[in-house]
Amino acid sequence: MKELRSLSRAECETLLSSVPVGRLVFSEGALPAIRPVNFLYRGGEIIVRTTRHGAMSRLNGEVVAFEADDVDPEARMGWSVVAVGWVEPVTDIDEVVMLTDPRRRPWPLGERPHYLRIHVEILTGRQLALAGAQPA
Repeated sequence: MKELRSLSRAECETLLSSVPVGRLVFSEGALPAIRPVNFLYRGGEIIVRTTRHGAMSRLNGEVVAFEADDVDPEARMGWSVVAVGWVEPVTDIDEVVMLTDPRRRPWPLGERPHYLRIHVEILTGRQLALAGAQPA
């Protein structure tokens, strides 16, 4: 039997650290916008790398949402984690150098020298799994 259950913060953090792609949700011209992005989850923060231009590069101080998931359509099981927090550009040069690790290159081609930090204030998750199953 399958059950839908809420995940603890620790489970949400573990799951966020297990996938390379999520969706950043923000306002663009007073309308909701959603962009798939590569990300790094680190100690209560989500780090996203983007271009110097475009709607995401202008985010600073806004409240945003972020969602990541893993779904198995055949088994009809999976999980979803949603984070809400405020965003700011990463400007410390030492931190930018550390984040520019080639092992963390974004999937899209082209330069993405701009980093955003989402300070996670709300973190929730749900999992649909076999009764009694623990998150992956």
